[in-house]
Amino acid sequence: MQFPEFDPVLVSIGPLDIRWYALAYVAGILLGWWYAAKLIRTARLWSPGQPPMNTQQLDDLILWVTLGIILGGRLGFALFYEPGLYGQLFSGANWGERLALFRLWDGGMSFHGGLLGCTIAVLAFANRLKLNVLSVGDVALAAAPMGLMFGRIANFINGELWGRPTDVPWAIRFCNERIQSLYGFCPAGDVPRHPSQLYEAGLEGVFLFGLLALAIWKFGLLRKPGYVTGLFLVGYGLNRILLENVRQPDAGLENLPLGLTMGMFLSIPMMLIGAWLIWRAWSRPPSAAS
Repeated sequence: MQFPEFDPVLVSIGPLDIRWYALAYVAGILLGWWYAAKLIRTARLWSPGQPPMNTQQLDDLILWVTLGIILGGRLGFALFYEPGLYGQLFSGANWGERLALFRLWDGGMSFHGGLLGCTIAVLAFANRLKLNVLSVGDVALAAAPMGLMFGRIANFINGELWGRPTDVPWAIRFCNERIQSLYGFCPAGDVPRHPSQLYEAGLEGVFLFGLLALAIWKFGLLRKPGYVTGLFLVGYGLNRILLENVRQPDAGLENLPLGLTMGMFLSIPMMLIGAWLIWRAWSRPPSAAS
């Protein structure tokens, strides 16, 4: 199956390009905001009926988390996958090279870096307002799969982060006229590959959201601070490790120790922390979230 002729730019307004990738972030944040507000307004989900913050505080949290995701995602991408961007910051031949680290429109965001940035934002926000940090994290991560789903769909539209070569009937050749004109060649080669971006949208997005929603709405696990956060970390980590087996490793990181990929290495500590949070939450009685 040939990769469709998707244009990563939805519309251009003068010199301004509105890209699908940017819209994915906007859609994920807005829908996550709406869902988090719904959780906070549903008193029966919390013990003893008191959510960890009010809607005005949630509005402020969204700004903190958005900045954490963007800064953490970009800085984490450079740290984990392209450390040379930090070197260019100090030794680039011109300002264009020096500021490459901050050119978000060029692509390159790390989920694990974004999660770390989001964690720092939640910790700082909760500490500033004296809120239960685990319950605040539960609210933020309950909505996170929405953003992950849109982000992975945008990766597919951009024709990036493709999968390994395969002969499955739904394999896609990530090569078309747009990609060839942009790079002068097809970085993925003209071979059929797994559409791993769509697998990730399904597992990291739809499936993980459903799992967390079941934990929240059916089993009332927001009453145990940290449980939903732990479930997200374990669920995402497992999905990511499974999907790394069909996702093409990043250039220069194909031969890491033990046959693992960078995504696997970064997901293992996530899962360990998540398992500890689940154990901690389960072993304690339901408590107030404020």
